[in-house]
Amino acid sequence: MDKRGTILIGMAAGALWALAVVWGAQRAGLAFMTPLVGVPLAMAPVGLVMTLMIGRLAQRRFFDDRVIDGDAFPPGSPGWVDQRVLSNTAEQALLALLIWPFVALTMGGQVAVVLGLAFALARLLFWIGYHLSPPLRALGFAATFYTTVLAGLWSLAVWL
Repeated sequence: MDKRGTILIGMAAGALWALAVVWGAQRAGLAFMTPLVGVPLAMAPVGLVMTLMIGRLAQRRFFDDRVIDGDAFPPGSPGWVDQRVLSNTAEQALLALLIWPFVALTMGGQVAVVLGLAFALARLLFWIGYHLSPPLRALGFAATFYTTVLAGLWSLAVWL
């Protein structure tokens, strides 16, 4: 299969993941949680995954004389991949931080907590997929991005 086919399959699987997460979070029968509690709890798994990424980059720098002083990782190297994963995760985390509070207000903080757990898993899939073969990162990317966007749109529909 070519790269585009692999990416399309990852995108489709990410869309199904998003639907399952957002729909499942509402139907799971979880106890209601206020947004004031739910949003910080939702962001904790995001922060933990980012901590792993930052720690891995620091470890790579410490043991590599070429980048120990903060130079850029060589393109295509494992450290370069990790840096790109962290950058994309920071972008996705900002998007989540801008949308999930509204989700928590309209659907309950418990839904935001499920989003946070799903985010962490999807980011790990993104990270692993990127290291295995760049097109495989599509699943993790789509599972993160589509879930946040779908939750935001669903919340808007609930609110209206």
